[in-house]
Amino acid sequence: MEIRVLRYFLEVAREGSVTHAAQRLHISQPTLSKQIKDLETELGKKLFVRSSFSVRLTDEGMLLRRRAEDILDMVDKTADEFRALGQITGGNIHIGCAESESIQHLARRIKAVQKQHPGIQVHLYSGDTDDLAERLDRGLLDFAVIAQAVDLSKYNYLELPGADTWGVVMRKDTPLAQKETVCFDDLLDLPLIVSRQGIREDIPRLFGEMVDRLHIVATINLTYNGSILVREGLGYVLTFDKLTDTSERSELCFRPLMPTLETKLYIVWKKYQVFTPAAEVLLNDLKEHYAVSQFD
Repeated sequence: MEIRVLRYFLEVAREGSVTHAAQRLHISQPTLSKQIKDLETELGKKLFVRSSFSVRLTDEGMLLRRRAEDILDMVDKTADEFRALGQITGGNIHIGCAESESIQHLARRIKAVQKQHPGIQVHLYSGDTDDLAERLDRGLLDFAVIAQAVDLSKYNYLELPGADTWGVVMRKDTPLAQKETVCFDDLLDLPLIVSRQGIREDIPRLFGEMVDRLHIVATINLTYNGSILVREGLGYVLTFDKLTDTSERSELCFRPLMPTLETKLYIVWKKYQVFTPAAEVLLNDLKEHYAVSQFD
């Protein structure tokens, strides 16, 4: 299976047309069709369902698309790393980030590094901790910023300044919005919207034995999308403060939990990881400005 052919396959999948994909790839349609058929023969599976003017992925094709995207991400990242070896005038840094206002501290260090090295580019990927850890372990990320305890057997880490405050985003016209703070008992009969990571870790930790009494109506991985559900009257989002618009002009408000609950943010990287010069510059800057909690 050649990298070049995987790129051809992805282009056809994205375009939904062999003709359009061939034009974008600057090759002939018969050549592209033969490459795709050869790939199907090699894998022993049909990848596309063909019609007169378009193609669509089979189930096997959708699986290959996911795998091919990961493979090509890794290939491109590896090529970037080798191009960057021996020089720090430029280069790419890949960082996975959880949703948090504390990302501002990372942003300030990135800005400082780019001021010294304008050729450095930073690529952010948003996701929950499981998603970020998987991409970090597979080498698709240089760093991940997570909002939970760190696995010291796998990662080194720095603790970022500040902490995120837990609370509830709700419509301003709900009775609960009249309160300045929200206690756990207030949430037991409400339709709750929580993160998928929260279902596994945060909710059991926060609610303990009361977790079975919660009425969870939806799960999310981005608080912004959850805020839209709240605005449309679907429920209440249990989340960190300052992740959505709760200003005077907004229909929504945030009420902190009482007793106060906070979560720290950590930037992590794999133990014994070999960094590109660009990533090494950022790491050294982070170590200089933030207290080092645990690293080799």
